[in-house]
Amino acid sequence: MTTTAVMSRAERATRTVTEFFDAYRAREVERMVECCTPNADFRYVPFEVWTRQRVIHGDGKVCTVGKAIWVSLIDSFPDLTNEVLSIHSDEDGNVAAEVTIGGTQSKDFGVIACGGGHYDLPHLFLFHVDSDDLIDDIVCYWDNVDWKTQLDWLEVD
Repeated sequence: MTTTAVMSRAERATRTVTEFFDAYRAREVERMVECCTPNADFRYVPFEVWTRQRVIHGDGKVCTVGKAIWVSLIDSFPDLTNEVLSIHSDEDGNVAAEVTIGGTQSKDFGVIACGGGHYDLPHLFLFHVDSDDLIDDIVCYWDNVDWKTQLDWLEVD
């Protein structure tokens, strides 16, 4: 007789988030998006790009804003990688992940001109994973000043 262990919701949520970061590390944006619901919310809190007419924030949906940012990051930092340092989840599908993301810039990224700089930056990701084991909310925080400093990018008004 064999028994199959039933995974708790917290364990399933951790598995989903781990798969998301595995896809990110492999630079497979479509696979990242497949870990999410079609209408998943997305907020990269420090992200903003100033243009002449408006400021673009990293706030919207995974399938639009998130996907566009990830594709642009991977294009500008082709060796982009992440190291998951810790993941904590609960039985409500809430997941916190401490992740270091880094890469070497090979193209301009928004207003950050390419200087060939490298960065390694701690990030805090907060996810919600629904009862179907899909991510329906992503929020991320990092130190934007440290990121730009590591890339030798100085804002001047």
